[in-house]
Amino acid sequence: MDEKQAQILRLKEEKNAVIMAHYYVDDNIQEIADYVGDSYYLSEMATRVKEKTIVLCGVSFMGESAKLLNPEKRVLLPDLEADCPMAHMASVEKIEEVRATYKEDVAVVCYVNSTAELKAHSDVCVTSSNALKVVKALPNPVIYFIPDRQLGTYISRRIPEKKFIFNDGGCPIHTVITREDVQSALACHPGAKILVHPECREEVIEMADYIGSTSGIIDHATASSAREFIVVTELGVMYELKKRNPEKSFYSTAAGQICEDMKKITLDKIISVLEQDGAGLEMAADLMDKANAPLKRMLELSR
Repeated sequence: MDEKQAQILRLKEEKNAVIMAHYYVDDNIQEIADYVGDSYYLSEMATRVKEKTIVLCGVSFMGESAKLLNPEKRVLLPDLEADCPMAHMASVEKIEEVRATYKEDVAVVCYVNSTAELKAHSDVCVTSSNALKVVKALPNPVIYFIPDRQLGTYISRRIPEKKFIFNDGGCPIHTVITREDVQSALACHPGAKILVHPECREEVIEMADYIGSTSGIIDHATASSAREFIVVTELGVMYELKKRNPEKSFYSTAAGQICEDMKKITLDKIISVLEQDGAGLEMAADLMDKANAPLKRMLELSR
């Protein structure tokens, strides 16, 4: 443990704070976080922690989700500029247009990788790990899935009895990976199992030996008897994969699998935000009330 990590642990105790980190942030942050996980895990754990301050090491929508689920807690974001492009790839106007057309038949299903404003206009949130379960549980025959077309398409293939309407959005990190990128990695490592996140293109998903959320990929690789894997998601996940499976080998594709926004979170920024005595993340009360409901419904339908 280096000096900066030790300083964060001291500050955390002084401030009655808990450190939560997404799998995509740098290794040195995952190493000292109290909780490390994917979006669903972090959302759920945010409702359980006793500390008064949550330091959310991830992008802005994750901090918003933590605050929505814990309005009485102080939520700190180490870098306010760390954002998710996909979180902005849907519009309230289109949501209202779809509602006007399909009325009570439609449920607006909002991938948690979205702004609080989009959540506020949705019926339920989902993550990549619980989307199938949540959407199956909805009584509505029509699903408007926002903002990620790739994940929505993947889920729709497994629930053919429902009509899906898709939004034209997607994760820049996952959509840049092509079939050729995966084939190239497989040529270098023949026999390796291909682990794919459902935010990827359909042509990549079709090649997968396993498709799942970040936590699903980690769990599958850990349980598998295979020894080599091609990992088709953001490469921050490699820290946990190697930590749990030191005897196994994990490879990336040739594509850029780095989320620059996640990498904006640094030890220095965590120290800085802990040393400050600001109020933390704030949102308008009416927005919080409206955006909180679909998140709570997600947690209820996931359990």
